[in-house]
Amino acid sequence: MVPVLDTQPQPATAEPSVLEVRDLHKAFGEHQVLKGVNLRIETGHITVIIGGSGSGKSVLIKHMVALLRPDRGEVRLHGEDLFTMSADQLLKARKRFGMLFQNGALFDSMDVYENVAFPLREHKPMARKEEHELVLHRLQELNLFNVERKFPSELSGGMKKRVALARATILDPDIILYDEPTTGLDPVMIAQVDDMIAETQERLKVTSVVISHDMASTFRIAHHIAMLYEGEMIAYGSPDEFKASESPVVRNFIFQSGTGPMREDGGEVKR
Repeated sequence: MVPVLDTQPQPATAEPSVLEVRDLHKAFGEHQVLKGVNLRIETGHITVIIGGSGSGKSVLIKHMVALLRPDRGEVRLHGEDLFTMSADQLLKARKRFGMLFQNGALFDSMDVYENVAFPLREHKPMARKEEHELVLHRLQELNLFNVERKFPSELSGGMKKRVALARATILDPDIILYDEPTTGLDPVMIAQVDDMIAETQERLKVTSVVISHDMASTFRIAHHIAMLYEGEMIAYGSPDEFKASESPVVRNFIFQSGTGPMREDGGEVKR
């Protein structure tokens, strides 16, 4: 059994990692946001990063795609440090990521087809017939049918999320990053988004990294959970290990997350 709370929270493993964060430090002025963060993202799995407001989750995910540069440390994609790459190499590396933002960030002036085709036209131009077939195929994989000529304003919240995911995956990325995908949604919609994340990971065989504050959602979808606290990665483990944790910090976050932890059978986790 891997201990959930540890100064070196992740065990040695023979499993391959597609993305690895090593000793990452970042400060803004006098404020130290990340304090030597280490995290291994296992290939083909869903890793959920949890933590309170100001714990460093958003700063960490921005480093994962090299939108921010660290004061010290590395982010390795398939073993190569993003921060030692040339501009051309980094541009190519970023194409291996897909990003789903909180609100989907669809272009309101474009219909669904144009939104999903946008990354192809920017990064991978192809014949219009091939583009059309690829876009429709990706929409259908996400259970979106006959929506290609609708505009975002005509879609439900759940459909917008799926269209945004179709756009995020149209270039067949290795990794999809989800930034608080269930924020502001009702319980029914949260469950639908959870299903979407799990189905996408299984169907497309992608690696998923999810930032979340919702523990019920986290326990439903995560293969691995990592917890940031005051800029440090204090906990890493499976959902079962988190449920069994005796760490006051971990347990306090779980039970004060607003939703409360639930077992897969629907019962409450013992306090």
